Amino acid sequence: MKVSVVTPNYNGAEFLKNYFKSLNEDSECIGEVIIVDNGSDDSSLDYIESNSFNFPVVVIKNDENRGFAPAVNQGILKAKFDYIFSLNNDTEIEKGSIKAMLDLIEDEKVFSVQSKMLQSDNRKLIDDAGDEYNILAWTKKIGENQPSGNFNEVFEIFSSCAGAALYKKQLLEKIGLFDDNYFAYMEDVDLAIRAQINGYKNLLCPDAIVYHIGSATSGSRYNEFKVKIAARNNVWTVYKNIPIPFKIINFIFLFIGFFIKYVFFSRKGFGSLYMEGIKEGLNTRSNLEKVNFKKSNLKNYFRLEYKLIINALKFLKK
Repeated sequence: MKVSVVTPNYNGAEFLKNYFKSLNEDSECIGEVIIVDNGSDDSSLDYIESNSFNFPVVVIKNDENRGFAPAVNQGILKAKFDYIFSLNNDTEIEKGSIKAMLDLIEDEKVFSVQSKMLQSDNRKLIDDAGDEYNILAWTKKIGENQPSGNFNEVFEIFSSCAGAALYKKQLLEKIGLFDDNYFAYMEDVDLAIRAQINGYKNLLCPDAIVYHIGSATSGSRYNEFKVKIAARNNVWTVYKNIPIPFKIINFIFLFIGFFIKYVFFSRKGFGSLYMEGIKEGLNTRSNLEKVNFKKSNLKNYFRLEYKLIINALKFLKK
């Protein structure tokens, strides 16, 4: 089995040397690497064109920065292999990681497999071992800043982080790709919810190790761009995926969750931008394609609701 590695790139020349070096060392299961360049004006394309690699490299050139989700979708549609390894450009992967992920994803009920992402500048700490999402509409990285030796068993996670995750192309074609409207942020959680609605699950692969710089393209952890677009996308995620009866049941929790986030970002000086994102999400939600409710998936909706509640309880206990 081989994978198509799909990586969006926007002015990431400084990261590509280590990125390609690590892929060269783990090329046994790589059928191709697809770089989707979002209008870079640095030396990214020059670097790719002037070097040789242990696998074919396909470059898709965009005239502008179309965002993470649309770029990954371009790569998926171009991919020749049955498995899509969505990988950020600011990463390095340990040898054997792709094979370990492929071994896990063979289960017919598995939609995606998440690598254990470690912090590039402190490799003794976890960056992201998957994402949790709860009834308050909060997203949280699993294991962030915990010792890298934690989470050494395979277990089910709510969502794989698309910065370093393996997906089945066949299932992506079945339930839909990443939502182009999102541009960036929350697109992987939205996809994970759709997968669970259709009865699939996401797993962490502790033997797949990826070192991640983090926020290399978009900047700091909290900035004007991130705060606004993430708030908008969170509104969209609830609107698209949750049926009306569950929206009614969850309304008070969603209200509390969004309110607390507003207070949090207000203290950091981003309150007005957060509200702008919420308003934009509400005003544009009708432009989105909602997930069609099917009675056959009712059990999956209840399972999803249970996970949302449990994740909120886990968060509140900490």
